[in-house]
Amino acid sequence: MAARDSVLTPLTFHILLALADRDLHGYGIIKEIEARAGPKAAPTTGALYLALQRMEADGLVQADVAGPAGADARRRYYALTPRGREAARKETHRLAGLVAQAQAKNLVG
Repeated sequence: MAARDSVLTPLTFHILLALADRDLHGYGIIKEIEARAGPKAAPTTGALYLALQRMEADGLVQADVAGPAGADARRRYYALTPRGREAARKETHRLAGLVAQAQAKNLVG
């Protein structure tokens, strides 16, 4: 099943969010997730690269893009594809709907 047709895993969503503003290399993605969601949310290097491999096969990210000016050419950078941006948008709307339901049930202040 394609990622765009299903609920995204938390790691996939974190990676898409990390790449929404700029292209990043693997370590940069981990640091972005850690900064936004805390150290416990940061994936291991192995988990990150397995997820990126799957996401590339699903057309959500593109690898080997040129990084920013002056970037280390030895690093592999990842970019969000239009399909990845759309998947992130759909997942954001799905999660917002869940939060709205939680608010309606007085579970959120």
